[in-house]
Amino acid sequence: MLLNASRKTPAEPSAVSVPFRTVLMSMVVLWGTYFLLVTARGVVLELDMQAEMAARRLLVTIAGIGLTIVLWAMLRLVDRQALWIKIGAASLFAIPVAIAIGQINYVAFEDILKEIEMRFVEERGLRFDDEGNLLYDLPAGIAVDAIPADERATFKNSESLIIASAEQTQDPWRRVLEIALGRYFLLLAWASTYFALLAGHQARAAERREQQFRSAAKAAELRSLRYQVNPHFLFNTLNSLSALVMTGKAARAEKMIQTISRFYRHSLADDPTNDVALKDEFDLQKLYLDIEAVRFPDRLKCVFDLPEDLENARIPGMILQPLVENSVKYAVSAVARPVTITLAAHEEFDRLVVTVSDDGPGVPDGMPHGFGIGLANVRDRLEARFGSDIAFTSTPIPGGYRTQLRIPLSLPRKR
Repeated sequence: MLLNASRKTPAEPSAVSVPFRTVLMSMVVLWGTYFLLVTARGVVLELDMQAEMAARRLLVTIAGIGLTIVLWAMLRLVDRQALWIKIGAASLFAIPVAIAIGQINYVAFEDILKEIEMRFVEERGLRFDDEGNLLYDLPAGIAVDAIPADERATFKNSESLIIASAEQTQDPWRRVLEIALGRYFLLLAWASTYFALLAGHQARAAERREQQFRSAAKAAELRSLRYQVNPHFLFNTLNSLSALVMTGKAARAEKMIQTISRFYRHSLADDPTNDVALKDEFDLQKLYLDIEAVRFPDRLKCVFDLPEDLENARIPGMILQPLVENSVKYAVSAVARPVTITLAAHEEFDRLVVTVSDDGPGVPDGMPHGFGIGLANVRDRLEARFGSDIAFTSTPIPGGYRTQLRIPLSLPRKR
């Protein structure tokens, strides 16, 4: 019960992530495909200046890979969040990256596009006026009155047709945003690929952790009684049972024997690698406290706070036993006044939060050697089961002591 909350376990598992080599390869494939498709289109359509454009397109592709790495660095901040948060983050983070790529693309191709544009204007008999409007000179003899009234606004001095206004031809941000829009969806496509890769790595890591947990549980099965049931508990209950028999309290002694029998049958029947319903775990601890109540009939008080909608939440079996034992040993037996032990559970942001607390003396003086092994075992089991996706604290509080664990909330599917 006195495991220092500030101490870190020797081997905390790191968060699952996609190797950088895999991430970089996905970026190269995506942008390389873009480069090849756009270049192939230019060759098929026999567009002008393909050699110059391909060279600059290659530079834009390299810049695109670099900026996609920036996007990846930002997306790593939400690797462990829910899917909808990842989607929202990708949609938001891709905006500035797409604009940056659009700006680079515009600068890289600006002079070539202007040259191609001037060729197009000359070949089509078009011209720019002093204001920057792109005009088409009307053939002589066309009467303005013959043109519909709603279309006359497109004519200048009744001699030229405005093909594109100066606002359209000379606004660089319009072109940048047009380019950025296409690159935005390209980045979202890559983000989807990255999230798929991440999900695959997380699934494989979960499988490895599960296998490690099963292996560790099997290896520790012979030692499980030492961690699950304090030998002092058995010694004390037998002494209490003997006292009841010697004083002629046969009914209480029989009740205690039955309770001990149910406790051991329950605690030893389940596979230590399986999760159990939270209600079953609370019932087991109630059996244990009923036994201890025979030793401390006037000092041990219990409170169980389990919401109905969390009764079937899954939790590792016997995970609360060392915590409740600590409260009995270092709170109830350490003082002469009544002590209340509280087991409570609630949901918080899709997490199951379970608390074992008491209003005992807090940190007892003269802490014996080896105190805290039970808590270390609880933390190790939680990390073997859930990886780093847990929170575990054990610390004195005003008026007592509290141990709290937070694990992913898992409920059986409703049929």
